[in-house]
Amino acid sequence: MIGWMMSSTEQDNRLHYLDSMGIQVWRRRESGRDEQMPVAESGAVKDNPAATAGQDDTGGLDWEALRERVLSCTGCALHKQRTQAVFGVGSHTAQWLIIGEAPGADEDRQGEPFVGRAGKLLNNMLLAIGLQREEVYIANIVKCRPPNNREPAPEEAQSCAPYLARQIALIKPKIIIALGRVAAQNLLRTDSPVGSMRGKRFYYEQSDIPIIVTYHPAYLLRSPQEKRKAWQDLLAAQELFSSL
Repeated sequence: MIGWMMSSTEQDNRLHYLDSMGIQVWRRRESGRDEQMPVAESGAVKDNPAATAGQDDTGGLDWEALRERVLSCTGCALHKQRTQAVFGVGSHTAQWLIIGEAPGADEDRQGEPFVGRAGKLLNNMLLAIGLQREEVYIANIVKCRPPNNREPAPEEAQSCAPYLARQIALIKPKIIIALGRVAAQNLLRTDSPVGSMRGKRFYYEQSDIPIIVTYHPAYLLRSPQEKRKAWQDLLAAQELFSSL
């Protein structure tokens, strides 16, 4: 579990990763609260589409069988143009689950989520709170790349939903980070913008697994002025995790 007391070396590493993210270094005052995003608790989220996407037989699959099912899936039209499905990567016993939108061109070629510029930024974001990429699990709402990197269509997300639900069931994470609007809206079954979901605590289905919403790294690359807000979200997630 990550605490707030850090050695000088860890503090230096954090500053380095924050600099890599393009975030001007600032230090919280002793109280911390006025410079940190408040975490307002919301009610538990019901009827998550990842568990209510229709009848499927993924519920009893282990990791190997689930991976094989995803890699050979033809459940929607996205499979026709993919190089390969992108299953997910990371520790099967991860306490942190990071969920993005969909594979991009780099991910489609390499078969791993978040390996391009957005992936490099995500790695630095994780390192800034003391997490190695290998310690977490990273997945996407859909497992195949949409043409021209467009947003996944609702039916595409619904087709992949049982796979993500099974991954969550197998991992049993302590916390979920939803990266960007598409991930958050699909997980929480809402059309709310990211800005209105930040700073609130949601829950996955009827479980006690909290979901924290923040910006997608690809968006942060286009809008670097929002990196400070993403850093506040990470601090809030870290504090929440420490209390679980």
